[in-house]
Amino acid sequence: MTRQPPAPEPLEARLVQAEALCARRGARLTKLRRDVLGLILASPEPVGAYALLDRMREQGASLQPPTVYRALDFLMAQGLVHRLERLNAFVGCHDDAPHDHAAQFFLCTACGKAEEVDDPAIAEAVAATAARRGFAPLRATVEVEGLCAGCALSGSDRGGSSTSPDGPGPHRPHSH
Repeated sequence: MTRQPPAPEPLEARLVQAEALCARRGARLTKLRRDVLGLILASPEPVGAYALLDRMREQGASLQPPTVYRALDFLMAQGLVHRLERLNAFVGCHDDAPHDHAAQFFLCTACGKAEEVDDPAIAEAVAATAARRGFAPLRATVEVEGLCAGCALSGSDRGGSSTSPDGPGPHRPHSH
């Protein structure tokens, strides 16, 4: 999943902003949580928990998977990162001011690009459909697979063979 990571100065600004947001909410962005958030924001692609663990170990941290998962749970609860269910990976919220919102993503199966969109019409359609059925959604993440504009123009078509955020290998579509 190719994304343009923030430059170092904006990355640091995002981390400072995240600390301030957490403090306003009475939560604490610990060093570990800050480090995990920094790795996610700096990544040009969605990153899995084990890839985060490997990167942190490369930096000298001695961590176990539950520690990273707890940090990820905190970051998701604070609205700082999103989990891409389809990829089992995490991306930073695209908005410079983290907030609670329905997450919508376009996932390119050719180049791996993950683009977050914030389209109120999609969120309203999901809410209206849920209301008609008497369903009370807790959260909604819409993930749409296909080809990004660049790959569609170039004729790329690797449908479903993108690389996993935790290493190489094809993704398998979910069967429901």
